[in-house]
Amino acid sequence: MVTDLARFAKDKGVKYFMISYTDLFGGQRAKLVPAQAIAEMSVDGAGFAGFATWLDLTAAHPDLMAVPDASSVIQLPWKPEVAWVAATATMEGRTVDQAPRNVLRRLVDEAAKEGLRVKTGVEPEFFLLTADGSQVSDPFDNAVKPCYDQQAVMRRYDVIAEVCDYMLALGWEAYQNDHEDAIGQFEMNWRYDDALQTADKHSFFKFMLKSVAEKHGLRATFMPKPFKGLTGSGCHAHISVWDLEGKKNAFADDSKELGLSDRGRNFLGGIMKHASAMAAITNPSVNSYKRINAPRTVSGATWAPNTVTWTGNNRTHMVRVPGPGRFELRLPDGAANPYLLQAVIIAAGLDGLRTRADPGRRYDIDMYTQGHTVKGAPKLPLNLLDALREYDRDKTLKAMMGDEFSAAFLKLKHSEWNDYTAHFSAWERDNTLDI
Repeated sequence: MVTDLARFAKDKGVKYFMISYTDLFGGQRAKLVPAQAIAEMSVDGAGFAGFATWLDLTAAHPDLMAVPDASSVIQLPWKPEVAWVAATATMEGRTVDQAPRNVLRRLVDEAAKEGLRVKTGVEPEFFLLTADGSQVSDPFDNAVKPCYDQQAVMRRYDVIAEVCDYMLALGWEAYQNDHEDAIGQFEMNWRYDDALQTADKHSFFKFMLKSVAEKHGLRATFMPKPFKGLTGSGCHAHISVWDLEGKKNAFADDSKELGLSDRGRNFLGGIMKHASAMAAITNPSVNSYKRINAPRTVSGATWAPNTVTWTGNNRTHMVRVPGPGRFELRLPDGAANPYLLQAVIIAAGLDGLRTRADPGRRYDIDMYTQGHTVKGAPKLPLNLLDALREYDRDKTLKAMMGDEFSAAFLKLKHSEWNDYTAHFSAWERDNTLDI
């Protein structure tokens, strides 16, 4: 683990550091700092005007100081003279509680107090588009069922293989890449890790993929639903909980249903209990609700949930248990903030453990064809406003995520919703011009 960035720069030939933090809307903000200045920056941090980013701060606030966390440093494989490093956002000597990485770090510490390490893996889906973002980049990628199309994935080999090579070189243990269920859509996978490390890697992956795509004259997007009628981009999270040494899986018990221990069921119970409120975090954009409440797509299925249900190895539910000792949350989408995604999973799960929450009935039906037979299971929010209202009503989850964060998030997201509703769309003219 790196502890001295100045020494890292000297050993690795790094000329510049990107000191980076992520704001409430998932925007990555950075300053490019020469290696000669990194020793001082490591103590005091790089200064930002927080109001200029998506944080609930004013122009009168003091500088937000981004103090680099040396343990997170990653040398850019495509530009080795530069290294990226995640930062802790501080102001006048105290951490900024609304900053997403700080929210996650606090919840990681909460779990550690109970002797637990939450480990997660994410499965980010994305589209490769033309440079202007107007259409998929491959005109020959036009199959009705394009999932796992070997010709289509090989036509984008240059981008996919380059990014995968970089992940392998970084020691992420990348293990598969594929064409997904929509034309122009792909997914890349690497090994699970502790929640904070997964969030840092997820954040860097998005930066890396966009950079490599741009180098090839393309545009990568994690927008949840960029095209009507096509499957949207999810960001499924695989979750397990371990002891502090990381040797014993607290979720695993072969004597229990699906190999999920009592504590695993309680953690899952917390996810089910808070799912509707979690959607504001896991599905944080107006566009998100075009994915989880979409009609049937061209390929035949949306692969996204719309009801709070769980199952065994069945991809039509919000949560599936594909094997002993872990489960997959299929709710999040590509717009999810990498740090807040991990934070809200831990927050909901810890509350489930503390209250011994029951996940409720397990359903093994095909939710896409038989979902109408399920009675009593909550429906997921229909839009961002409904999700924000659910989050605001969930006092426990808001408190677990932090009062300062929750207030800031709700304020800025309500403002975003109001801006959206003030927008005049083509649909309005097409459908009401002659009324």
